[in-house]
Amino acid sequence: MNRPHLYALILLSLVASSAVGLAQAPSLAIHVDHPTAKVSPMLYGLMTEEINFSYDGGLYPELVRDRTIGADWQALAHWTMVARGHSSVEISADDHAGPSAALPRSLKVSVTEASEAAPAGVQNDGFWGIPVRPQMTYTGSFYAKTDSAGVPVTVSIVNDQTGAIAASTTVMGLTGAWKQYTFTLRAGQVSTTANNHLLLTVTRPATIWFDLVSLFPPTYHGRRYGNRIDLMEKLAAMHPAFLRLPGGNYLEGDHISERFEWKKTIGPLVDRPTHPSPWHYRSSDGMGLFEYLQWCEDLKIEPVLAVYAGYSMMQEHVEPGPALEPYIQDALDEIEFVSGNVHTKWGAERAKNGHPAPFPLHYVEIGNEDFFDRSGSYDGRYAQYYKAIKQRYPELQLIATAPIKSMKPDVLDEHFYMSAEKSFSDATHYDKVDRNGPKIFVGEWATREGQPTPNLQAALADAAWMTGMERNSDVIIMASYAPLFVNVNPGGMQWETDLIGYDALTSYGSPSYWAQVLFANHLGTEVVASTLTNAGPRVYASVTRDDKQRRLFVKLVNGTSEEQPIHIELDGVVNVKRDATIISLSGKSPNATNTLTNPDAIVPVKHGVQVAGPKFDQGLEPYSINVLELRY
Repeated sequence: MNRPHLYALILLSLVASSAVGLAQAPSLAIHVDHPTAKVSPMLYGLMTEEINFSYDGGLYPELVRDRTIGADWQALAHWTMVARGHSSVEISADDHAGPSAALPRSLKVSVTEASEAAPAGVQNDGFWGIPVRPQMTYTGSFYAKTDSAGVPVTVSIVNDQTGAIAASTTVMGLTGAWKQYTFTLRAGQVSTTANNHLLLTVTRPATIWFDLVSLFPPTYHGRRYGNRIDLMEKLAAMHPAFLRLPGGNYLEGDHISERFEWKKTIGPLVDRPTHPSPWHYRSSDGMGLFEYLQWCEDLKIEPVLAVYAGYSMMQEHVEPGPALEPYIQDALDEIEFVSGNVHTKWGAERAKNGHPAPFPLHYVEIGNEDFFDRSGSYDGRYAQYYKAIKQRYPELQLIATAPIKSMKPDVLDEHFYMSAEKSFSDATHYDKVDRNGPKIFVGEWATREGQPTPNLQAALADAAWMTGMERNSDVIIMASYAPLFVNVNPGGMQWETDLIGYDALTSYGSPSYWAQVLFANHLGTEVVASTLTNAGPRVYASVTRDDKQRRLFVKLVNGTSEEQPIHIELDGVVNVKRDATIISLSGKSPNATNTLTNPDAIVPVKHGVQVAGPKFDQGLEPYSINVLELRY
C-alpha cells in the first residue's frame, strides 16, 4: 500500500471516529412551549423529628441539659456539685419536691458551709458546652424554693479551662414556696468558645431546690423560647413550602405510653412533663406543638400535621373499633388546635398561647411508617380516622403511611433510604407511575453515604433522584429529605446521614443541603417536556419553566469523573436571551464534603454564560450539580 493511500485511510478513520463521538455526545431536547404538568407548589419542604439532638441541643436552643430532673437514675448526669475552698455541698434528686404536678422531682442542693470567698453550689455542662461570644446576651430563669429565705443565688457562665467568668448576675428573693425567677446575662469582651458551663452558687449555708433551669441565647426573630438563629437561617435558604411535624418515629414512640402527646406539650413549660424519645434520650418538650407552628410561621410555610394513629414502634397497636375512638378524638382536637377559630374549645386554647388566628392546614398524615405494623391493622385504622376527620374537615387531604386496599387515600407517603448506586439507578422511579393512583408524598428520603453528613457522592445521587421527582411533580406533590439535623459531637448522632451538622457554637450545610437549596430556589411553575439522549449512566436532567417571568430552569447532574459536554436544543421559543447563568456545585472527589472546620469546601458557584441561540453546547464539570437559568 502506498503512503498517500495509507494517510487517506487514517484520515477517514479519524473523521469517522469523530462523527461517532459527536453522535454519542449527550443531548437534551427541550420543548419550551410544551408544558406537561404543573409543578406542585408544595414540592420541597422539611421533615423534622427529635433525633440526633435535633431540638434539645440543636434547633431549640436551650443551653441547659436536663433542665428538669427526670425520673431515671441518669437525671443528674449533667449536674455536678461545686465547692470552692472550705465550702461543702451535696446534691441529690428529690422525689417529693417539685414545682408542679408535671414536674414532681427537683434538684436538691444542700450547702452546709460557704462564704463570699468560698461559694458552693451546682454546675451544668450544657449540650457539649455553652456557647459564648463577645457581648452575647442570654435570658434565663429557674424555679426554686429554699429553707433559708432571702438567700441570694449567683448565676454565672464560666470557662471550663480557665475558670474565667464570661457573664454573671445575682438572683434575690428566694422563699420557702416554689416560684419562677428570671434573669439576664450579658457577656463582655470574651473569646468566642463553647467550652463553658453554667454555675449556680450561694455564699452561705442553705438548702435550695431547683427545677426547670433555663438559659437561652438570642433567638430567630427574637421569639421567647424561639429557635436557634443560624439553623433557622439555613432552613430559610432552602426555600421550603412545608414542615412535616412532629415527624417520624418521634410521633409513635417505642410504646403507646411514649407517643407524642401533643396536649402535654402546650402551655407553660412547668406544666410539660417531658417524655422519652425513641432515640434513647429524654425530650424536654420545649419544642411542643405550638412551637412547631411558630416555626412554620417564622419561615412562612405550612404545617403538614402527623397525628398519632394507634401504632408504636415496639409493635404495640390499638385495634380498629371502639378502642381507637379516644385516639381519633385526640387527633380531631389537635386539628382544631391548629386550625380552629377562637370560638372552638382548642382554638381558644391556642389563643391563650398568644395566637388567636388559626394556622393554615391542608394536609394531615395518619400515623407514621405503619408498613412496619405486623398486625395488619393499618387499613382499618386509617379508614376509621379518614371517616371521622373528613366528616368534620372535608377539605383536608389525608395522607396514608402504608398502602391501603380498602380505599384510595388522598395521598400516600413513601420513604426511601438509599445507597448512591440505588439513587442513581432508580432516578426514573416515578417516570411511569400510575397517574390514577393516589398522589405521592416522599416524606422521608436520602442517599445515605458519608457521616455525620452526606458527602458529594450522596449529593450527586440526591440530585439525580430530585430530577425524577421534578419531572413527575404532577404526582409527587411533596418531598422532604430526612433527617434534617445532627449534633456532630461524640454521642450526638443516632442516625447517619443527616442534612445539616452543628455543635454548640457553629453549623454547616452538607453538599446534599446545597443540592436542596439549588433545586428549591430554581423551580418553575410548570414541567417542560424534555428528552435526554446518549447521556450514559450518571447524567440526569429535569426542566421547569416560569412562563410569567419567561425563565427556564435546566437541572443537569454529572455524576461521572469526566467533564460532560451536553448539546442543548430549545424549540417553541423565538428568542433566547444571550446572557444566562449557571450555578454549579462540584468537587474534585466524590468523597469531598463539608465539616465544621471546613464548611465551605463544597458550595454553589454562580457564573455568567453566553448562549448563542436556541442550539448551544454546555460543558458539565466532573462530579457536578448544575442549574442553568435561561431567559426567553
